Amino acid sequence: MASETPLMTQYKEIKEEYQNAILLFRLGDFYEMFFEDAKIASKELGLTLTSRNREKGQDVPLAGVPYHSVASYVAKLLEKGYTVAVCDQVEDPKAAKGIVKREVTRVLTPGTQIDVDYLDGKSNQYLMSFVCKEEKAAIAYFDITTGEFRVREFEEGNIFYQLLGELGKVNPKELILEEEVYRTYQDDFEKYPDFSGVKINFCQNVRQAESYLKDCYHILSLESFGLEQKVLAQQACANILDYVTKLQKGQEFPLMNISLLSNQETMELNRSGQKNLEIFGALFSILDLCKTSMGSRYLKRLLQNPLLDISKIRKRQDYVEFFTKEVLLREEVRELLSEVYDLERIIGKIQLSTVNGRDIVALGKSLQAALLLEKQLRSYSMLQMNREIFSKLQEEIANSISSEAPFSIREGGIFRTSYHKELDELRHIASSGKEILLEIEAREREKTGIKTLKIKYNKVFGYFIEVSKANEHLVPSHYIRKQTLVNSERYIVEELKEYEDRILNAKTKIENLEYYLFQEFVGKIKEKKEELLELAKQLSFLDVMTSFAQVAIQKSYVRPEVLEEDILEIRGGRHPIVESLIPKGSYVKNDLYFDRTERMMVLTGPNMSGKSTYMKQIALIIILAQVGSFVPADFAKIGIVDKIFTRIGASDDLLTGQSTFMVEMSEVANIVHNATEKSFIILDEIGRGTSTFDGISIATAITEYIHSHIRAKTIFATHYHELTELEKKLELVKNYRIEVRERGKEVLFLREIVQGGADKSYGIEVAKLSGLPQSILKRSKQILSRLEKQKALVEKKMQGEQMMLFQSEEMEEEEEAEFHIEEQSVLEEIRNVSIEQMTPLQALVLLQSLKGKLSGGKHD
Repeated sequence: MASETPLMTQYKEIKEEYQNAILLFRLGDFYEMFFEDAKIASKELGLTLTSRNREKGQDVPLAGVPYHSVASYVAKLLEKGYTVAVCDQVEDPKAAKGIVKREVTRVLTPGTQIDVDYLDGKSNQYLMSFVCKEEKAAIAYFDITTGEFRVREFEEGNIFYQLLGELGKVNPKELILEEEVYRTYQDDFEKYPDFSGVKINFCQNVRQAESYLKDCYHILSLESFGLEQKVLAQQACANILDYVTKLQKGQEFPLMNISLLSNQETMELNRSGQKNLEIFGALFSILDLCKTSMGSRYLKRLLQNPLLDISKIRKRQDYVEFFTKEVLLREEVRELLSEVYDLERIIGKIQLSTVNGRDIVALGKSLQAALLLEKQLRSYSMLQMNREIFSKLQEEIANSISSEAPFSIREGGIFRTSYHKELDELRHIASSGKEILLEIEAREREKTGIKTLKIKYNKVFGYFIEVSKANEHLVPSHYIRKQTLVNSERYIVEELKEYEDRILNAKTKIENLEYYLFQEFVGKIKEKKEELLELAKQLSFLDVMTSFAQVAIQKSYVRPEVLEEDILEIRGGRHPIVESLIPKGSYVKNDLYFDRTERMMVLTGPNMSGKSTYMKQIALIIILAQVGSFVPADFAKIGIVDKIFTRIGASDDLLTGQSTFMVEMSEVANIVHNATEKSFIILDEIGRGTSTFDGISIATAITEYIHSHIRAKTIFATHYHELTELEKKLELVKNYRIEVRERGKEVLFLREIVQGGADKSYGIEVAKLSGLPQSILKRSKQILSRLEKQKALVEKKMQGEQMMLFQSEEMEEEEEAEFHIEEQSVLEEIRNVSIEQMTPLQALVLLQSLKGKLSGGKHD
């Protein structure tokens, strides 16, 4: 076999360092991939798979992409979860001695994609790190495109549930953690579908994390970040910075100050609640009337972290109310905001050195719009900015950068005419080189008096002056002879050689000079990074507040009264998502009232009658109120809620291998361990995943525990009508039902919440609405009628002495003491019966048996 080429040797040496990445290897105008990388790229990107060195018996699989379109291919690989190492030529091929030197200049992962043109503008691209020790944990997340950096510590509760909750809110592209931590929770990582779209990579904990962070930020203390005593938070942040720094190969990336998130400052929303309430899907879509991408991302961050601070909530409400009243101003502000580009990511691109001329033009237009906004809002003090700095920068951009600047900064065409004298000269030479040579020729003819003097060109001498032998005596002394011909002499002069150099190299010089000038120009903008980021933050806030106002006007939302008082009062409440899907005005409004004396609602009613919608509606109104938005209601008074827990839905978690009942109990356990008196809990049909009596028992015990030990505001929707007895036993519980109206054989679900418990489930009526065949419905009614009669007979036979589920323990003991042994035996047998599993015939046989046992007793 032939020996390996130097190029392939170089490739293999570099690939050895990046075995877990797809290596893009620069060869001229292409990025090539070899061996297994080529096969993967061919499959994932639809590239043609060819071979290299086949004639030498080496048969190396090969696939390539043009260098100018590599970004789109990289984005596709990252989206599919691959890591990509970009290997560039780091020296001029013309100056290379032997093989061109190549190095990996950047490693990209799903969480560190830097080409924002291929990212969703409405969402952050987060890289998340997770560290834990014993019963404590910390989660940090970082967006390399903007520099946003946040961290949260957890000191109580189920650590993995906390991770799931943050994962649902943040939706990271990539999660990094120590392999040991992964092994600890491996079963959970593998069975929960939440991680299916998240790339998991291992990292090593940074030693001396605190010192590392101080070095990164060039500070003496982490106190300003609130991390001074937060050891795990320090570790999570240090791991992210170390990971990104290594991937970026020493290149700069945007980095904001670390923001410590506190559970004492923001509402907690569990994983189930995020999904069931559709916070980051349907609700976000309804609220997102933002005019800028950074506004949409800011809105998402508000929804991730509803506030607990009343003063901050009211400040947002004041903005929303102002813009609902100032109609013309709101429209003008929103119009100007529509002219603002994604400042956060433009600033990020400047720091990542991926910014181009068009980005700078967009920055200039954004500054122009911001200056007009400041002027419009000046009397209201709603936008604070240094007009002098930004006016000057906006003018510099407008006067310097061409509005037609190309995407590439290596091709010239970035700057306007008159920006730079040498650049103007080079452009003039490049565009009118022939005319310049004719000018020189005419000038030399006039100076020398040689009318036949000509300027010519060949590859050996370049440009030269040709003079006939007859005129040789007129040639000036500064002419340098280069060649003698039979009938003429050829000369060069310094001026001609200078122009030759300029003409032949003008394009290259233009490109190099513009690249240098652009870096210089961008460097000046980078000096104003902090001011620009602050402006972006204010514009994002304005965008969201005007969006809230627009939604409030369009959908008739009202300003809720938010207060510390332990109360929850909603009149004429509506579900923001459901009402947007039906004709305007057709949604049935409902009320709610909770205070210190009424804190739990047992809600009964048939399926499809609106129980779940009502419960979700209340939770969504609370969330909207605490992010500062107006709410879909006629009136709302919201006492601050610290956590919202939901347990809704009966579908088995098939991917985790857990049954409905197991999932139910796990989530309820998490709720009862973490809820507080200031929490709001939604429980929907708890206990239905097991037998009827087990379900009733568990549901009752859970309700009693929440009532007596947690005292959280709770809505418990149930099919178990037996739970309505709790109202008599527990002072904070009130029964409510979904109103149903019977009209002959028809049943109408009015979707109104009224006081009192339901006495029928209307299951067959719901089945009818679902489209079951008439034969099944008819047979169901026959069986139901028979079972109800049998139940009545049993209850009558027991003459009221059957033990009621919710009688006090004292009454139970007294009654049991009076019963004969036979009667106790009968009661025990009844308790153990699974009625739902009995046929009508079995029920009759059981009834006859019970009657026989009691025939001799005094209770006949």
